[in-house]
Amino acid sequence: MRVVGLGAGGHAKVVIDILQNAADCELVGLLDPDRTLWGGKVLGVPIAGGDELLPELHAQGITHAFIGLGSTGDTLPRRHLYEKARQHGFEIVSAIHPHAVIARSVECGLGATLMAGCILNPDVSLGENVVVNTGSIIEHDCVIGDHVFVSPGVRLGGTVTVEDGAHIGIGATVLQNIRIGQNAIIGAGAVVTRDVAQNAVVVGVPARVLKSRV
Repeated sequence: MRVVGLGAGGHAKVVIDILQNAADCELVGLLDPDRTLWGGKVLGVPIAGGDELLPELHAQGITHAFIGLGSTGDTLPRRHLYEKARQHGFEIVSAIHPHAVIARSVECGLGATLMAGCILNPDVSLGENVVVNTGSIIEHDCVIGDHVFVSPGVRLGGTVTVEDGAHIGIGATVLQNIRIGQNAIIGAGAVVTRDVAQNAVVVGVPARVLKSRV
C-alpha cells in the first residue's frame, strides 16, 4: 500500500522508521504546514507540501496515511489531523514496531502507534489514534480511549482507564484501578495515586492538581 504521512517532525521520524520495515508499505511523501520544510526529506521520504494536497493525493490513488504529529501535552492537533485525513477518505495505518511486546488478547483501534520496547499485557484495549511510546508498560485490563498519547517510559498499573484525548508525560506512573479523565494531562515523572478529573493538569509525587484546562 502507498502511504502519505501527516507531519514531518521528530515523531514522524520514529513512525517512518517503523513503517520502512513493513514489507507492504510504500511511503510516498510527507505533508507539513511549515513551508520551510517543503522540498526536504525525513529519512529519505520527501516533504511534498501542506495538508491542502490531501484531496489531490487521494485522487491519485493514495488511500492510506499515518499521523506523524506527536504531542507535548495537547493531543487536540493530532486528533484534528486524524479527523481531516478520515474526512478526505484516507485509512489510517497502524505502525507497530517489531520489538513491541503485545499480548494476543490486546485490542488495537485504528491507527495505533506502538513503539520499540513497549509492553501491552493481556486484555488491554486501545482506542483509535493511540500512541504508546518507547519503553512504556500498559498492564493487564487497561482501557485506553481515542487519541491518547502515552509518552516514553510510562507505567500504567492494572485496570487503569485513560479517557479520550489524555496525555501522559514521560516517565509518569499511574497506580492500579485509577481513572484518568478526558483531555487530562499527567506531567512528566508524576505518580498518580488517585483518579484525575477531565481537563485537569496534574504534576508531582504524589500527583496533585496544578490547574484545569478550562
